[in-house]
Amino acid sequence: MRVLAQLEAYLPPAPPDIDWTAHAFRWRKRGARGWLDAVRHVARIAPDDLQHIGRQKDIIERNTRQFLRGKPANNVLMTGARGTGKSSLVKAMLAQYGAEGLRLIEVDKSDLGDLADIVEMVAGRPERYVVFCDDLSFEEGEAGYKALKSVLDGSVSASGDNVLIYATSNRRHLMPEYMSENLQAKHQSDGEIHPGETVEEKISLSERFGIWLSFYPFKQDDYLDIVHHWLRTLGCPEAHIAESRTEALQWALERGSRSGRVAHQFARDWSARYV
Repeated sequence: MRVLAQLEAYLPPAPPDIDWTAHAFRWRKRGARGWLDAVRHVARIAPDDLQHIGRQKDIIERNTRQFLRGKPANNVLMTGARGTGKSSLVKAMLAQYGAEGLRLIEVDKSDLGDLADIVEMVAGRPERYVVFCDDLSFEEGEAGYKALKSVLDGSVSASGDNVLIYATSNRRHLMPEYMSENLQAKHQSDGEIHPGETVEEKISLSERFGIWLSFYPFKQDDYLDIVHHWLRTLGCPEAHIAESRTEALQWALERGSRSGRVAHQFARDWSARYV
């Protein structure tokens, strides 16, 4: 008994029980053990709060509804300009469909090697799970690259019909690309070009996402529309909203970006002064 007590002192504590009533989870690790940690205070954003990305919103809403109804649905890769609503769109899906059984599991890039364990953990659950990988990119030789590739498509074991992967990235092919890779291209006598094996490997991961959504920087008028939306949402009077134009543009200029994130940050600052 004394030996067992000594061994227990050195062993890491067992992971806590999973609170399956939660709508959102983070994958946590303690040594070699991982578990789904319930998120108590979920960042809420409604789809209507996301302006000027109507096409992207329509596509991901349609895909998410199909997933919830047990119909075929695709994994989604969202790429493009920072602050334009990629990760907010995923959170908006949870806000809209959480009551219908949608659940969100956020997984850090460093933990992607555990994807197969996560899929197995939720396989018997009645809910529908979106595994969310934010700001995803890989360097050469990272282990998570092959783990993600296997879960997306190509593994002997199925990924489960109650799991989808929604990922955001600033790189469309998720890995760095180099000029030297162009030297590996093969030019056939008939003019056809075959990319080198390194390029093929990088493209093969992004191609496993059935839906690609691209996000672009906002035009000035679009940026101002988003500013006005958030000012109204935060209770700012219309007179003060009209006066915000010059400062809103200066705010964006100082940050070098006309994005939804910058618009929201300005609206919070402006409304704090006038509400």
